Amino acid sequence: MIHSTSSLSRSPRHRWKVLAAGVAANAAFSVAFSGIPMTAVLMRTGYQLDNATLGLVLGLMGLGIAVSELPWGLLTDRWGDRPVLLTGLGSTAIALVAMALWAAPSAQHIPGLGWLGAGLLLVGLLGGSVNGASGRAVMTWFDAGERGLAMSIRQTAVPLGGGIGALVLPFVALHFGFAALYGLLALLCALSAAMSWVWVHEPPVAPRTGAGVAEAVATPKSGPLRDARVWRIVLGIGILCAPQFAVLSFGTVFLHDFGHAGLATITATMVFVQVGAMVMRVWSGRWTDRRRNRPAYLRACSALSVLLFAGLAMLVMAAGTHAADSAALRMALVGLLAASGVCVSAWHGVAYTELATLAGAARAGTALGMANTSVFLVCFITPCSIPHLLALQGWPLVWLAASACALVAMPLLVPRAAAADQKPAKTALSRST
Repeated sequence: MIHSTSSLSRSPRHRWKVLAAGVAANAAFSVAFSGIPMTAVLMRTGYQLDNATLGLVLGLMGLGIAVSELPWGLLTDRWGDRPVLLTGLGSTAIALVAMALWAAPSAQHIPGLGWLGAGLLLVGLLGGSVNGASGRAVMTWFDAGERGLAMSIRQTAVPLGGGIGALVLPFVALHFGFAALYGLLALLCALSAAMSWVWVHEPPVAPRTGAGVAEAVATPKSGPLRDARVWRIVLGIGILCAPQFAVLSFGTVFLHDFGHAGLATITATMVFVQVGAMVMRVWSGRWTDRRRNRPAYLRACSALSVLLFAGLAMLVMAAGTHAADSAALRMALVGLLAASGVCVSAWHGVAYTELATLAGAARAGTALGMANTSVFLVCFITPCSIPHLLALQGWPLVWLAASACALVAMPLLVPRAAAADQKPAKTALSRST
């Protein structure tokens, strides 16, 4: 790859600006992806949807991301992070402006379901670009000893955006309408595209002679698409996201319909889930970098998620129809849902670092695209499935299914020959201490 003079002259400290731009890009899209479901109760009323149709609509954005992730990842490995981020963020902003103009309900007009569904699907198709691109940048700009922390910081963008979405979007939708909501999301995507334009560049290539020679990152001979170990982690990541998406997509509906919680309590709970996930991702990235125990951490998160969601199901069964009659019981439901949401969202940075390390930095875009395809396919299936589970046995079955998913994912996330146990290679970027 050819690098410009300006790229070659950039300080090693520039990697933190690249990371900041990646966080901004992911956060801007996450406000849309994670924040729109926070308005599920208002969306159900504003668009006059039933639960089954609401689940389908909320899943369409995830389906769009799932379909586009692998192509975006392949393009990132071929073109680099910068062109993909600029193309994806710019076109996502345009799609959101179109939704504000033609797919927002008003007192005089409720748009057809096709406009809403097509708009969210298009936003997913275009916005999926941010995931693989910014992840590849982390792998190329940061040394092996920093990647867990850097990738976890990058992954905090998802709960950060979700927290902002949970705090802001219901208020905007309630007081200003969905047209203002889509316009705000378009503005955030445009601003993050500007950050990517200024800061995201390919890392400089160090000279390959002398005592300070930097070695290129080792890349497996077979690509990620042919590596069974990569596919195993990809599958585990996707399955473990099912309980997370259950909380994010229908957690507000659960607290409203079953817990009879008010809008303030619902908003505070979902913000806590996102902030807690953000803090835990940063901590876990740093902690596993120091201890080099990513597989053990992933096992622990999966096991604790199994127990928490099973506990939530048991509490719902014990509550029966009396959730609204007891403040203590309502707070127990809120607390357990929040703890479950944080736990099942805390592992992303560690898992993605493990996956990208196994695939090699040069092919990290493809590997992360594979993972995100799995993740967002589950994101589509989960909200579509929950209304049917509710119709069968109610909320206990929903949370028991979430617990089962965490149990199935546990052995898949840790390959037999864990990449974390191998001696990490240095990146092509040499840095002075």
